[in-house]
Amino acid sequence: MKKILCFCSLILLCSSCQRNTGELQPKISHAVQDNYLKYLPSPFPRLSDNEKAQDWGKEYTIGLGFAHQLDLYQAMTAFKRAEILAPSSESRRVQELRYDILLCYYLGQKYPAVAYEFEHGTLRNVSQEFPAFHDLLVILYDTYIKMDEEPKAQALLQTIGYEYPETAQRLAISTALIQANFSELKKLSEEPPPSGELQEFLEAYKKHRKSPGTAQTLNAVLPGAGYLYLGQRQSALTALLLNALFIGATYHFYDHHQIAAGTIFLSFEFGWYFGGIFGAGLEAKAYNERIYEELATPMMNYHSLFPVLNLRYAF
Repeated sequence: MKKILCFCSLILLCSSCQRNTGELQPKISHAVQDNYLKYLPSPFPRLSDNEKAQDWGKEYTIGLGFAHQLDLYQAMTAFKRAEILAPSSESRRVQELRYDILLCYYLGQKYPAVAYEFEHGTLRNVSQEFPAFHDLLVILYDTYIKMDEEPKAQALLQTIGYEYPETAQRLAISTALIQANFSELKKLSEEPPPSGELQEFLEAYKKHRKSPGTAQTLNAVLPGAGYLYLGQRQSALTALLLNALFIGATYHFYDHHQIAAGTIFLSFEFGWYFGGIFGAGLEAKAYNERIYEELATPMMNYHSLFPVLNLRYAF
């Protein structure tokens, strides 16, 4: 009995040592329809006939044409030509062009280029008077989040909160959902006014999630049980049969004094056994990520919580 207790203690200890942290890394995608961007208005006044007749105005017009078709590369190229051709007296239009270039980079998911355009250009000096100020802040916040530059992103979120509190709350919820930051989500769900949908989301996830620790412990006690806990019957059966095969082969060779062969199969058994424990934890994490994605993605799309869906303007 003492030996059995020692063995059980050993496998439980090993399973706890192998445990995954359980931190989720969900992949949540947004469905931005072309029509959504095509029909957003421009924040800037239309070019006058006189402006359109200028070389820079012609390039600007060409760029807008490509932008409305979401041909971002061609649009950006035309905008850059227009910026070069525009005289210094057209400083307002030059600023608009620089924003349009930055927007092209952002929609094309060229986040380092977005940051470079802002940090090394004149857009960093714009104020609330700039027609696209709201969207510029949203773009920069999302860019720095994507680039893992948390201090810059948080500084921007504070600015957005001061100027546009509703947008700031939506962005905070968006980031917490995308990063699966449960402590932040719980906090946001309790802030006034309390978010009933966030609370429902957290409760639904808690109801359906599986514990990586439980999966590993079950697999340590009985190989395959951890996978069965996750609903993976075929994997559970495979794990059980292979463990039984390795144990049977090990016993057979040792019983027939074939020590070398027995030792080889014993090493196979140890590898498969502990690999199964670790694998059960990883599978539980993957299971939870799928559940999380299935709950979060439709909610974020329906409520337009992705940063790009908070833009008020386009081209």
